[in-house]
Amino acid sequence: MNYRMIAYIIGHIVRVEGILMVLPLICALIYGEGSWLAFLIPIAAALMIGTLFTVKKPENTQIFAKEGFVSVALSWIIMSLIGALPFVIGGAIPSYVDAFFETVSGFTTTGASILTDVEAMDHCMLFWRSFTQWIGGMGVLVFVMAILPQADTRSVKLMHVMRAEVPGPKVGKLVSKISRTARIMYGIYIVMTAIEIVLLLIGGMPFFDSLLNSFATAGTGGFGIKAASIAAYDSAYIDYVIGIFMVLFGVNFNLYYFILIGQGVQALKSEELRWYAAIVTGAAALIAWDIYRIYGNVGDSVRYAFFQVSSVITTTGFATADFNTWPVLSQTILVLLMFCGACAGSTAGGIKVSRIILLVKMGLREIKYMLHPRAVIAINMEGKPAEREVIRSAAAFIIVYNMLYVVSFFCLTFAEECDLVTGFTAVAATINNIGPGLGEVGPMGSFAGFTDFTKLLLSFDMLAGRLEIFPMIMLLAPSTWRSR
Repeated sequence: MNYRMIAYIIGHIVRVEGILMVLPLICALIYGEGSWLAFLIPIAAALMIGTLFTVKKPENTQIFAKEGFVSVALSWIIMSLIGALPFVIGGAIPSYVDAFFETVSGFTTTGASILTDVEAMDHCMLFWRSFTQWIGGMGVLVFVMAILPQADTRSVKLMHVMRAEVPGPKVGKLVSKISRTARIMYGIYIVMTAIEIVLLLIGGMPFFDSLLNSFATAGTGGFGIKAASIAAYDSAYIDYVIGIFMVLFGVNFNLYYFILIGQGVQALKSEELRWYAAIVTGAAALIAWDIYRIYGNVGDSVRYAFFQVSSVITTTGFATADFNTWPVLSQTILVLLMFCGACAGSTAGGIKVSRIILLVKMGLREIKYMLHPRAVIAINMEGKPAEREVIRSAAAFIIVYNMLYVVSFFCLTFAEECDLVTGFTAVAATINNIGPGLGEVGPMGSFAGFTDFTKLLLSFDMLAGRLEIFPMIMLLAPSTWRSR
């Protein structure tokens, strides 16, 4: 284990976090809020720790898969520990466990909250809370890759780091250099965020609200700055703008790159994209039909169904309606979408559509084997045979995912006096990085009523869900820390 290189990578991450904290500090100064003082200590601590870890570059800069996964997992934990400090120091969230839960929820783009009166927070605290989602959406380590000096990117095997942070069964480079790939991804991310901000401004949303809601949409995080979430704006235009952008941010970012280089037709032939579009369209249509008797007209039924389907499948967590009151069929569809998630290589959480496709095809192949034992049947993905490693990885992910879900659900029900629906969907909402569930943790509820133990448990689930489970599990494995 190359501990010095792990510390070197973490140092870069922490230092970048300290620099990014300057933005909410500036926000506090603009609005004349005394909370700007709450950011000084974390900024100083982050810059000091980051400089201490990076002042001398290790002689051995090589990292392998184990170091890459450990670096990513530790970085996200340390980022959350430091990122929670402004909430505690500023008094916005007095309990450090609550502040840690809120910060983890932000960085992992989950959107689960312990706040019961979000509108009482200062502008700078709301800014930092929403900004954590934007940072975590594409991945802060991907951002650091984009800005690392060229010498560092040549000496470090950054693909191991990128594979641990970018969601999906397979991670590849868009171009020959990882650092340039990261710059392309972040460039697309920034441009799409900016376009959404402009469209929301056109719809009459205030600039501050447009900025923060766009951060939450881009990161598919869903932290609302109003108690009623997006429903507070009561605008069909805003609902559709945010709903469409949630769907767009749930698309694999590689496809946007192919469109930019003139291969749009090829990108639109993506099998995962077609499945994703079909799931969104089918689920929205079915829910719109089911809730028609509640709203009484097609326009509202389609509007609320599309928004909520977009919010849940992309694991954003925004709400324009309390789907706790919807019929059981609609709630069931939304719960299934919680597990599905959007496309690999997007900012969304969940299992991912690509893995769902692989699992379906694996099941169909087994049925064919039973009928034709001697047949040679390949599993095709995106028009070509899927690699054995990808199939094995998808199957392993589902197994470990289910094990973690069962253990988490058992621990939660052991520690909490809550009903089955609340407990089941609380774990689903956190491990899939969605935010709201059903019951007490529904779109108009919060996670404030849980004990500190449960909040820490669900924080682990949020981190595991965002990092595709294995990096967090590896931290708990004794073999990870033994010498090579």
